[in-house]
Amino acid sequence: MASLPTKVTQTLDCKQRAVRAVRFNADGNYCMTCGSDKSVKLWNPHNGLPLKTYVGHGYDVFDAKSSVDNAHLCSCGADKQIILWDVATGQILRKFRGHAGKVNCVCFNEESTVIFSGSIDACVYAWDCRSRKNAPVQALNEAKDSVSSIQISDTEILTGSVDKYIRRYDVRNGKMTADCIGQPVTAINFTKDGQCTLVSSLDGKLRLLDKDTGELLGEYTGHQNTQYVIDNCLNEKDTHVISGSEDGKIYFWDLIEGSITTTDKAGPGAVHSISFHPLESCMLSASETQVHVWREPSYQAES
Repeated sequence: MASLPTKVTQTLDCKQRAVRAVRFNADGNYCMTCGSDKSVKLWNPHNGLPLKTYVGHGYDVFDAKSSVDNAHLCSCGADKQIILWDVATGQILRKFRGHAGKVNCVCFNEESTVIFSGSIDACVYAWDCRSRKNAPVQALNEAKDSVSSIQISDTEILTGSVDKYIRRYDVRNGKMTADCIGQPVTAINFTKDGQCTLVSSLDGKLRLLDKDTGELLGEYTGHQNTQYVIDNCLNEKDTHVISGSEDGKIYFWDLIEGSITTTDKAGPGAVHSISFHPLESCMLSASETQVHVWREPSYQAES
């Protein structure tokens, strides 16, 4: 049985007012926090040290991701902008504008040459980081309501929307597949093996779907999610489904059995953002103004 990260080893007092999102970088050595104070901060979550602050957004920052080589960040927010940052210097390399409303989510492609952004305007735009042109190089406008979540694999773009659909775009053959969940979709993820998708929705359920057929493979319930966008993820071995909750807890389910294996109190308010380390049993959670770093109970920090 996998050992789950149920012990808080660090608490980051982000001083960004409300923390909108927390994300590990590509190798899990650092993390980014997005604040309602218009900033993005880079941390070493393993020792709790802040490393750099990135300032350039005009309103709340909703999401941030790191490039595959960790040299760049992209972020988005309520100012309708997507910003590409140089991690080391903190300089703004590009600002992309084109969305008609708040930008909810961003994601690099596998090579970190293109940024995909999803907005309340129901559009997904692709921005070429290497081009000097400011217009998006591609627009995916099939959604009928706000795009809440984006994930990218080497050949596919996965989007979730408040219009109750998840959409999968195969970049090899230009096909789009849509699956209706029946409830507003708030978060999506690929499983590590790339065969399934994990979907959160506002009926307080997570659903595991076969990526190719759309068949429902599992449902996970018990947490509260009826009002807010709440992140989901899988642990590093794909054995457990994990979600934040509006009751201030983190819930862990056995992927196969669908049963709750443990819950952990993580904050006084809703735990809306979580991020799992790509290789280790380590997790980040955000609630209100703080981020917790979670490890397995036997973990001992290196002195």
